[in-house]
Amino acid sequence: MTGSDAAASAAAKAGVEVRELREIAEFEDVYRLFDDIWHPDPRNVPISVELMIGFAHAGGYVAGAYEGGRLVGASVGFLAAGGALHSHVTGAAIGRGIGYALKLHQRAWCLERDLTRITWTFDPLVRRNARFNLVKLGARPEEYLENFYGVMSDAINEGDESDRLLTVWRLTEPPEEGGGPPYQVGVRAEGDQPVVGRWDGRTVLVGTPGDVETLRRRDPGAAKAWRQAVREVLGGLMREGARVTDFTDQGEYRVTRA
Repeated sequence: MTGSDAAASAAAKAGVEVRELREIAEFEDVYRLFDDIWHPDPRNVPISVELMIGFAHAGGYVAGAYEGGRLVGASVGFLAAGGALHSHVTGAAIGRGIGYALKLHQRAWCLERDLTRITWTFDPLVRRNARFNLVKLGARPEEYLENFYGVMSDAINEGDESDRLLTVWRLTEPPEEGGGPPYQVGVRAEGDQPVVGRWDGRTVLVGTPGDVETLRRRDPGAAKAWRQAVREVLGGLMREGARVTDFTDQGEYRVTRA
């Protein structure tokens, strides 16, 4: 199945039409959609209408997913060095396959332009995003970025530092695998709290909280403890050159030293 065929199939399964956007009114719809998702401080919006206009005009990627005439998902990216698209922000209704349809449209768009990589960042504590990126798409984190965006003022990230994983989706290569047992458990959950164990072995499992967004509201101290634990272990391993090779069904990064 070609990239465009796979994208069309994913869109049909999600019940949406995905297409590039060109008009100011369309960019304004994206702005409103992202505002509904993140409820950001006006000084901290995910992306402005003016930047979307600039990205689209300069050959970047601005696309929307429509259910009937209603925008239900959107993605914005810009061209990056080394034959890549950097996917700056994607937002969609959760659990309906719309995000997957957008990503496959983005992949087909890149392959048509001989771009072989898509990069983006995501919060390493958000388990559903890690599973989607690593398991569903087959992308792999390649760099741990500490407090990358600084303090963010929105309903999802409020009160937390913005650590991110820079993730690379290599469109023409299979994802790297490896790092089977035996393994060490570098971070595990004990109730809502993280417990840091040993992480000097060849393969280390780094756990994540079940729902960090809810945890931030219910117990900010526990959420901050998870941030520090994952930063120490996952960030430390990646800085040493270890590779994230998988994400387990239990919500753990599998990390392998060379």
